[in-house]
Amino acid sequence: MSRPDVFATPYEILAAYEQRSLAHVAGAPEQVEAAGLWRGIGYRIGDRHFVSPIAEVNEILTLPPLTGVPGAKTWLLGIANVRGNLVPVVDLRDFILGARSQTSDSTRILIVRQVGGSIGLLVDEVLGQRSFGENQLAEASGETDDHYAPYVGERVQLGDIQWGLFSMAALVRSAQFQQAAA
Repeated sequence: MSRPDVFATPYEILAAYEQRSLAHVAGAPEQVEAAGLWRGIGYRIGDRHFVSPIAEVNEILTLPPLTGVPGAKTWLLGIANVRGNLVPVVDLRDFILGARSQTSDSTRILIVRQVGGSIGLLVDEVLGQRSFGENQLAEASGETDDHYAPYVGERVQLGDIQWGLFSMAALVRSAQFQQAAA
């Protein structure tokens, strides 16, 4: 732009923003693909930490208003309207452990796409993206808690925390999960 910003047209201002934005994208850490690096979305259920592949979690939402479903199991919290789509919302802790989650400001819904549509999974807290290297994955240990074993194949150490590698695909395919009628 040849003129000072105060005399620029709205188009020129937007074009300048775009150029500055594009200049910062190249080489940004989140854009760099590293060989042997596994990435996922970290979250907490109670005092346990889990991570699911980024490709399995389509969206993260705050708890939307829910409409109850008569005759459903307690872990099916209800149906939410998410941008015009009806999405069943499941309390993941209640489904796996049989203990209801306490909602708080940090409670989130993970939207998972499956064959019949999307489903929302209530978790206590989303902890952001987590990455694991090949050496960490090679040192992974198996899941020892029978409640989580059908969905968590391995646990990986990252700092002081053990992260269970939680498969959303295994969860939504399980016969128990597909039977929400009480």
